[in-house]
Amino acid sequence: NIGKDTTTAVVDVVSTTGKIWMDRNLGATKVAESSDDAAAYGDLYQWGRAADGHQVIVHTAATLPNDAAPAAGSSSTVAGPVVAGTEGTNFITNNTSTSDWLSVQDNNRWQNVAEVNNPCASGYRLPTETELNNEVLAFTSNNADGAYDSQLKLPVAGLRLYSNGKLYFVGISGYYWSSTVIDTKARSLFFSSSVSAITSSERSYGFSVRCIKN
Repeated sequence: NIGKDTTTAVVDVVSTTGKIWMDRNLGATKVAESSDDAAAYGDLYQWGRAADGHQVIVHTAATLPNDAAPAAGSSSTVAGPVVAGTEGTNFITNNTSTSDWLSVQDNNRWQNVAEVNNPCASGYRLPTETELNNEVLAFTSNNADGAYDSQLKLPVAGLRLYSNGKLYFVGISGYYWSSTVIDTKARSLFFSSSVSAITSSERSYGFSVRCIKN
């Protein structure tokens, strides 16, 4: 179990596409009861990293620290629950052209259940881009409401920025890793109040992980 999340309850849920998933994000203590249910946010992983502590985020009813405001240019305000100073202490920041937490990129860290870096429980793995996109296509609406209304009950857990490790968009947007890579980046699911889409993201971002059964 080295490198795996062993704290999250493994409960299956069948999605509209017929795939079996874990019913909550890695690190979450419950299934989301609303899109902004803090207890359902879980942890935020850098792409390809095991559950080595970097991912840990502790959410409570407290307000966000001042340095976790939305990114520049955002008109949104964060009123999300998180405790200052409880973010994983070995989150690796990188603001280079590749923006990977690894000095030498490795495309094969989350590709299947056998990878030693796979943080999912035994028999589970990261979904592929196609598997994530198939769920998006089944959303009742193409936004955060549709993500929550799905059987997966995906919450808006926000992200950790690759350049400084700070939290952004908690309670506003959701960001979920796939196992699929493209060039120096990895493919991910993004959704907000207005849109959901599969996009390419720097691998040193901290995003949510929802595991699919192999």
